[in-house]
Amino acid sequence: MAVNLLRHEGPRATLIERRARVGVGVAYSAAHPDHRLNVRAGNMSALPDDPGHFDRWLGVHHPDHVGGFAPRLVYGQYLSDILAEAAARSDGRLTIVQGEATGLTLDENQAVVTLADGTAIAADAVVLASGNLPPHTPPGIDPDALTRDHYAPDPWAADVADDLSDDDTVLLLGGGLTMVDVALLLEARGFRGRIVALSRRGLLPRPHGDLTPAPLPERPRGRPSALLAQVRARAATVGWRAAVDALRPHTQAVWRATDPADRMRFLRHLRPWWDVHRHRLAPQVADRIAALRSTGQLDIVAGKLVAVATTDAQPTVTFRPRSSDDTTTLSIRRIVNCTGPLGDIGRTTEPLLRDLLAGGRIRPDPLRIGIDVDPQSAVLEDTGRASDRLYAIGPMTRGTFWEIVAVPDIRHQTWSLARRLSNAMWVGGEGL
Repeated sequence: MAVNLLRHEGPRATLIERRARVGVGVAYSAAHPDHRLNVRAGNMSALPDDPGHFDRWLGVHHPDHVGGFAPRLVYGQYLSDILAEAAARSDGRLTIVQGEATGLTLDENQAVVTLADGTAIAADAVVLASGNLPPHTPPGIDPDALTRDHYAPDPWAADVADDLSDDDTVLLLGGGLTMVDVALLLEARGFRGRIVALSRRGLLPRPHGDLTPAPLPERPRGRPSALLAQVRARAATVGWRAAVDALRPHTQAVWRATDPADRMRFLRHLRPWWDVHRHRLAPQVADRIAALRSTGQLDIVAGKLVAVATTDAQPTVTFRPRSSDDTTTLSIRRIVNCTGPLGDIGRTTEPLLRDLLAGGRIRPDPLRIGIDVDPQSAVLEDTGRASDRLYAIGPMTRGTFWEIVAVPDIRHQTWSLARRLSNAMWVGGEGL
């Protein structure tokens, strides 16, 4: 967002970041060197008007990864580099503040952001770029009853693989991309014990294949059941990857045209299948996961967590296998929460979001998977009014856009919002 603001003439920007390193966030800072992007480099440019930018940058800095699935740490370096480059060319229009935003007041004249240390920063508009929120605690777990050694609530914590022996069993709650990252991290750190990945359906993200574009001539129409039938029919002729990829340019429009009841049905019944086909694994990552499964080190289990009993030794986990009335117990050395990002802002512990929610400045979207925004990314207050000074971007706007969790979509959102703000009446004011 900051880069795209600086690429437009006029506005000054203040970027507030509580991490020591700006631009990398969780996804590109906590990764292991072996963790890969799940999108090819050719589609990972941060600049929507220059789609080959990341590939060219790789050609200079990491030529071995041109055109492929680059390491996530490398992408973090790319983001840091383009921010520094944009700042150097901005004639001092960017200010970077290291700190945590905890409060925000808005009136007809300005917005004022309050930091944890009491610093107040005035602006004409504020953009919430929080990224994904940490996962919530799954039902059946009492984190207060478990030691930090037995329960890892943050899958990106630096010590998630520490102090394990090869006789231990590690339980990964969740079966998506976060689970894959943690399983590979455990392997890379030398853990040779058992890894159990427990999720409701036991699904695993599918691997990428060769690029075989089969674009649709127009946006597909109909209710989700009809759209699913269309995708299945196309998959029979062009392959499932090409059939799913062909929806990409149309997904946001299809989502906006879908009524709330059908959106809820999609989330309840189809989302897990969509996620594993839409958000895929780099081939080399898929090969490593397949190897872990073939040796028996990694078990993918379909079931529901029932309870975790704590003792002085190790937790005992009880779960119910899918399609069974019986329960199974496991003695676990460590439980890692890989259930994916929290979407319901009513459950967040983030001080700024809690402050905005309590003050009616933001509200959950109807599906409770993020912050409610209008099509221009302006947040909706609890009255339903679109704010003229507060905006949100990225995965927390998925309730409005759905397809907004990956770089190819976020870069267009940030560019459009930057252009809008640059042309607005507050250009030349206190900044954003």
